[in-house]
Amino acid sequence: MTARPMEGYAAVYAQTPISKRKPVSSNQLIGMPRWSASIALLAIGTIYYLVSGQLRIGPPWLLLALEAAGIVGLFISRRLGMHIATRRIALVLTGVVTLAVSTSALFLVTRLTGGKEPATRLLRDAGLIWTFNVLVFAIWYWEIDAGGPAKRQRGHHASSDFVFPQMAFDDNESARWAPDFLDYLFLAFNTSTAFSPTDTLVLSRRVKVLMMYQSLVSLVIIAVLVARGINTLQ
Repeated sequence: MTARPMEGYAAVYAQTPISKRKPVSSNQLIGMPRWSASIALLAIGTIYYLVSGQLRIGPPWLLLALEAAGIVGLFISRRLGMHIATRRIALVLTGVVTLAVSTSALFLVTRLTGGKEPATRLLRDAGLIWTFNVLVFAIWYWEIDAGGPAKRQRGHHASSDFVFPQMAFDDNESARWAPDFLDYLFLAFNTSTAFSPTDTLVLSRRVKVLMMYQSLVSLVIIAVLVARGINTLQ
């Protein structure tokens, strides 16, 4: 008898033997490389630099400088084996960029009420902030899933936050599969466009809160563009 559609791969994952899903011990951890998330952070700083001055707090280079300093701190602390410090730096840095995208989205709404901005500039800024939002939350999902990249290991992924489709099958290839940054970026992209994680199941409350917040920011940006479009037709 086949499983009902609503059960899907969540049921398969739940039936997977615990021996195949349990995390490895801390002394066996290799951790996932951070270079992809670091590139995403630098891309965020570049986007913030390109956004119009009315949508930023401080000089255009401020966020990029903070990110560069944070990435250097992450590299040093990771090389020294200071895993707790590395995680704290990463979370603080992610919180800073989240604050930046939130304020930019708020300022975008404020600019709309004035009705003085050219449509092309507003469209450009909205697109930059939307991309900003996707990258920020991709980093969030990357940082918190299964305890963070330091606790994740290639070829052995166990999570209480997400169930990816590749985790549903009981075969050797699926058992060796682990999400990379692109998987979290795809998840964040879907959340900003479809307002849902689409093919990935969300398990933990903290991720649900993050996804609601990301969807809200994306909805605000889209509402601004729609309102501007209606205004130009009047």
